[in-house]
Amino acid sequence: MAVVEWFTVPFQFDFMQRALLVSVVAGVVCAVLSCWMTLIGWSLLGDAVSHAVLPGVVLSYIFGFPLALGALVFGAGSVALIGVVNRTSRVKEDAAIGVVFTAMFGIGVVLISRVPSETDLMHILFGDVLGVSDSAIVQVLVMATVTLSVVMVKHRDLTLFAFDRVHAHTIGISPRRLEALLLGLLSLTVVIALQAVGIILVVAMVIIPGATAYLLTDRFERMLLISVAVSVSAAVLGTYASFHLNVATGGAIVVSQAAAFALAYLFSPRQGVVTRAFARRRAVVT
Repeated sequence: MAVVEWFTVPFQFDFMQRALLVSVVAGVVCAVLSCWMTLIGWSLLGDAVSHAVLPGVVLSYIFGFPLALGALVFGAGSVALIGVVNRTSRVKEDAAIGVVFTAMFGIGVVLISRVPSETDLMHILFGDVLGVSDSAIVQVLVMATVTLSVVMVKHRDLTLFAFDRVHAHTIGISPRRLEALLLGLLSLTVVIALQAVGIILVVAMVIIPGATAYLLTDRFERMLLISVAVSVSAAVLGTYASFHLNVATGGAIVVSQAAAFALAYLFSPRQGVVTRAFARRRAVVT
């Protein structure tokens, strides 16, 4: 009965129902995109975009525009700026990424600190899934539907792009267009996920599920399913843990994802550190 109550009691509260809905939806979208981010090797770029959209989100809030609009503009702008700095100076790409995303993030923090508002804009940084509004839920559902629909339509092209860009270009697929598409989807995903965990932790939701699934399978379709399962499970577990333990929901979700990664890292049937150590030991003994 105690276990049943652990799961049923939070559902008596409307804010918990909203939190679970947003967390799960954000988890699904992030998990799907995370697989391509992992395979392409865009984890650092994903970190940059997730932080660089902050000024755009704040400015959209100030002028009453959709948050996704500001995120898309600043996400694409930051990537273009990274390219300009890299091409026109001796600064390497990783350093250019670090400079641009920290500068954009700093601008966003300054804007948040100076904007007079009846709403606490700090939830953009740290998330406020327990206080999400009806309009925010509608925005999340619409952006999630758009993102997943585009991914479904472009699934084969994106997968080929991730595994073999040269072959994709040879058969008439434009790598530049797919890069732009992925960056646009990443910006939308950031806006979706910031409702749950905030800008600071959103990069974890975009990277950890795909990295975890990558340790558990060599097949991309299965990787997608595992990534979604890990992300959704962590979203549910983290939300429940935040209710029962009175801790930050976003942090609890990310910690749950990190725990899943740690288990995969240690005990994955083929890639786990502990598993391989035992296999080597058995080989030596025999």
